[in-house]
Amino acid sequence: MKICYFGDFDPEYARNRVIIRGLKENGADVLFCHTTLTGLKGLWDLFKKHRSLGDKYDILIVGYSDSRFIAPLAWLISDKKIIWDAFYSLYDSWVYDRKIVAPGSLKAKLYWFLDWVNCKLADSVLLDTNEHIKYFSKTFKTSNSKFLKVLVGTDDDIFYPREKDQNNSRFIVHFHGKFIPLQGLEYIIRAARILKNEKVAFRIIGTGQEYNRIKNLADELKSTNILWVGRTEYSELTESIKNADVCLGVFGDTPKIQRVIPNKVYESVAMRKPVISGNTPAIRELFTDGKNMLLCKIADPEDLAAKILELSADPDLRDSIAQKGYELFKEFATPQIIGQELIKNLGQFMKD
Repeated sequence: MKICYFGDFDPEYARNRVIIRGLKENGADVLFCHTTLTGLKGLWDLFKKHRSLGDKYDILIVGYSDSRFIAPLAWLISDKKIIWDAFYSLYDSWVYDRKIVAPGSLKAKLYWFLDWVNCKLADSVLLDTNEHIKYFSKTFKTSNSKFLKVLVGTDDDIFYPREKDQNNSRFIVHFHGKFIPLQGLEYIIRAARILKNEKVAFRIIGTGQEYNRIKNLADELKSTNILWVGRTEYSELTESIKNADVCLGVFGDTPKIQRVIPNKVYESVAMRKPVISGNTPAIRELFTDGKNMLLCKIADPEDLAAKILELSADPDLRDSIAQKGYELFKEFATPQIIGQELIKNLGQFMKD
C-alpha cells in the first residue's frame, strides 16, 4: 500500500511519529508531501509538491496539525480517498478547554465551521478514543461510521523500561505537560500541599498557558515539596520518568478530559511506571482502575493525595500496576500495533 502523507504536520510530534513509524513497520510505502511553510505559501507549496507526485499512491492521509485548511486542499487536488487525522477538535480546545475564545463568538463559530467542513470533506477521520468519536459525531453532525479509532500510543524507541539510577530519600511524583486547564495542575499543587508533611516530593516539568497562575498558587500555599523544571528535551524527560516512583496523568474539570488519553499516560506506562490519572470514560476504554492504573476523582486534590499515599505505602501494588500497564501498552499501543491495525482498516476502507 502506497500512502501519501500530506500537510504541514510536524513529523517529530508524537502523534505523527507513531503513525508514520507504524505504517512503515507494517510494509506501507509512505510518500511525503510536506511543507514547513505557513499560510497561502504553504498551501501553494503543497499543491506543487503533490502535482509532482502524480498518481503514484493509493490513499492520502492528512497528518495531524493545527491547520484546518490542509484537508480541504487535499480534497480539491487529489482523486484518492482522503483520511484526515483530526486528533482533536480545534473548536473544543480553544472555546471550552483552554477557554481563550468565548462561546458563541464569531471566532468560535469559525472554529466550529472549520472542524465541520474538514469532517464533511474527508472520506474518513482518525480520532484517538470512542468518546472523541461520539463528541465529533454529535457536535459536527457526522455519522459515526466516518470515524476510525487510532490510539495515541508512544514511540517505544524513546520510552521504554529502564532501571532507576537514583535512590530516592523521598517518594518522587512526576508530572510533565503544557499547563493547560485539562491537565489540572491546580489539583496537583493542592495535593502537594496536603502531603507537605509526608516523605513525598513532586517534580513538575513544563510550561504553558497556566504556568504563572499555577506557580503563584504554589507560592501562596507555601509549597516546599515541589521541584519546578522547565521545558526539557526527550532525553531529559525520560531520565526524569525513569527515576520517578509514580507518574501523573490529567485531573482537570474541562469537558475535553472526558474524551482523551494524553501522551504523558502512554509515555509513562511505556516506561513501566505506575500511573495515577483522573477517572474518565476515555481512560476506562483502555485502562482498569487498580489493575493497570490507579484512578481518582477529577478536580479532587484530596483523592489524588490519598492515591499517592496508597502507592507510596504499597510497593507491591506499585510494581503490579506498573507491570500490567506496560503489558497493556505492548499489546495495544506500540507504533507497530497501531500501524498494523490502521493498515488493516485502511485496506478494508479502500474496498468499500
